[in-house]
Amino acid sequence: MFEKLCVWLFVLVLFYNEPARAQKKKETLLSEKVTQMMEWASKRSVIRMNGDKFRRFVKAPPRNYSVVIMFTALQPQRQCGVCRQADEEFQVLANSWRYSSAFTNKVFFASVDFDEGSDVFQMLNMNSAPTFLHFPSKGKPRRSDTYELQVRGFAAEQLARWVADRTDVQIRVIRPPNYAGPLLLGFLLAVIGGLAYLRRHNLEFLFNKNVWAFSALCFVLIMTSGQMWNHIRGPPYAHKNPSTGQVSYIHGSSQAQFVAETHIVLLFNAAVTMGIVLLCEAATSDMDIGKRKIMCVAGIGLVMLFFSWLLSIFRAKYHGYPYSFLMS
Repeated sequence: MFEKLCVWLFVLVLFYNEPARAQKKKETLLSEKVTQMMEWASKRSVIRMNGDKFRRFVKAPPRNYSVVIMFTALQPQRQCGVCRQADEEFQVLANSWRYSSAFTNKVFFASVDFDEGSDVFQMLNMNSAPTFLHFPSKGKPRRSDTYELQVRGFAAEQLARWVADRTDVQIRVIRPPNYAGPLLLGFLLAVIGGLAYLRRHNLEFLFNKNVWAFSALCFVLIMTSGQMWNHIRGPPYAHKNPSTGQVSYIHGSSQAQFVAETHIVLLFNAAVTMGIVLLCEAATSDMDIGKRKIMCVAGIGLVMLFFSWLLSIFRAKYHGYPYSFLMS
């Protein structure tokens, strides 16, 4: 009887101690994972992960920290120019957080390269790069945890706003000093000042209407092509489909654009403007009639051809737009 009682007491002790042991084991495992993540973050702001690290430190519980991961393809054979640009901005964001006085273990930044973690891409059914995903500290990622790269672009400031929305962690983006802009501006001012000094006895060119008209026209073309939008949003230059290899220079949505798209629109607008100028010159010039006819035909051709291409781009972005010119 006494032996049976001892056995029952032993079973009861095990039964009541098992949850405590499981909780202690869970806390120990969590502490080890956080310590390891902090150690990696101290060496590199963006932690490089493969399939094993991803499954252990991101997918497997327990976890009390969020992880923002950039899925990319940086190897030269992948020829992903956008991935390199996005990686630079992601590094700026991660460094701004890592070296901030507010840095904690609440959020970590990591990257998974396709050639180092193709199994992770397959696990997540991912077929494009770069892609940014947020893995919250609790639960599974939602739709809003996928960054809208084509809409927002990959500028570090835009990524920081998205991270703040998902984690409530405010990151002040600090970029390394870039002296290229001031040096270029200083060089331009020096050239202008040098030319003005060399022609200090004849400054009539400053009052030349053609010079001012050409300068104003260049400024208008740059502004109307979307360069300011690129500066604010930081979109990729173009998009290459990783499965087909096809490169897209025109974004299919009216809410976003590529850098290449603004260059194309700038070129087309300049060609249309040149056609209008040729038509005006043909109508008002004192040249012989033959040259004026050539200018008129060239002007009409430029306006019709490039304006038609502009409308084609407009139709491609604004689906259902009913109008076209020469081309459908």
